[in-house]
Amino acid sequence: MISTRFSIAAVERDTGLSKDVLRMWERRYGFPLPERDANGERAYPAAQVERLRQIKRLMDQGHRPGKLLALPVEALAALAPRQTRSTRSEHIAEDVHGLEDLLLLIKQHDANAYTQALQQRLARHGMQRFVQDIVAPLTQYVGEAWEDGRIEVFEEHLFTELTKRVLRQAMTALPAGLGSPRVLLTSVPEEQHVLGLLMVEALFALEGAECIPLGTQMPLTEIARAAQAHQADIVALSFSTAFPHRQIPPQLEQLRQLLAPETELWVGGSGIHRVTPPAGVKFFSSLKAGVQSLTERAQKKHPEAGAFLHMPLPGAAD
Repeated sequence: MISTRFSIAAVERDTGLSKDVLRMWERRYGFPLPERDANGERAYPAAQVERLRQIKRLMDQGHRPGKLLALPVEALAALAPRQTRSTRSEHIAEDVHGLEDLLLLIKQHDANAYTQALQQRLARHGMQRFVQDIVAPLTQYVGEAWEDGRIEVFEEHLFTELTKRVLRQAMTALPAGLGSPRVLLTSVPEEQHVLGLLMVEALFALEGAECIPLGTQMPLTEIARAAQAHQADIVALSFSTAFPHRQIPPQLEQLRQLLAPETELWVGGSGIHRVTPPAGVKFFSSLKAGVQSLTERAQKKHPEAGAFLHMPLPGAAD
């Protein structure tokens, strides 16, 4: 039988709210109000965990926690759809029905059918269009479905893992990079989303870049050390909408100071849209913009190589 009570560690993993925050809210606002298990440890009912999930989503959209914690569940649910509809993308390349068909396979928990559907689209469109016109808008569409409550957390995780698998398998067939520029791809601590990085890696590799993937959640000092060790020309980071946008500028400013002056710092993802780029940091609002900048950079440094570069097709933001 599935337990209806969750430990504080489980709530932290599920919601993204730290244990310290949960305890502080309990003292200051009287919510959450956990029960106690046989050992005297906090045990959170499922209904409280779901409310905490809603609060975290709305916090990521810019709402203040003090106001949210005072609202009933119905008011929280009413806030999220309005915010989502107002920020919905206007340039999804594949039609909504096509995206909904793929989402339906995830909701039906049919991993094989979803994987086959992605592989068929990859074979039909090629890597560049597959990433820009299908995976990128689909990732945004799934994120909106999660915010709307149309899919469960485990279903969003299934989508992510299966899509990562297809992308990684496809990337093994890409030719080796030309060796320049050398691009180190990673994310800062607490940024767990990796799909954006995989999409950038695929598109940059198509442009001839040598990509060095480090996965997610790298300490800033380790990013700087890796950039030096690999003699990276560019450090590329991705921020999702789930990452607190107020934390982005100070982290980028610190990383910019740690990196060598000649190492460029490029940042993309849907989480940066309300953030002003710090000095010495380049922001890209879409995959297309990042690819264009890479192409222009290569042509300036090596004009003779321009004929060998792929021209980017229209894409969608991560």
